[in-house]
Amino acid sequence: MSRYGPTKGEHRFRLVASLLALVLFGIAAWTRGIALNIVTVELGVITIAFFGGSALWSARALWRDRD
Repeated sequence: MSRYGPTKGEHRFRLVASLLALVLFGIAAWTRGIALNIVTVELGVITIAFFGGSALWSARALWRDRD
């Protein structure tokens, strides 16, 4: 890990929290239904981009520094 960046523990937490948020968003979208209006599309894109990107970044950091 980088000397000044997040630790392995922080990356693990971010990975788990991001995946949990994506699962919860998916469950909410599945149970409540998805109305195809601009607000729903915007919320979905922002949620997937933020939490998906965070999960990918943390997974990549953990993968690169495996021992």
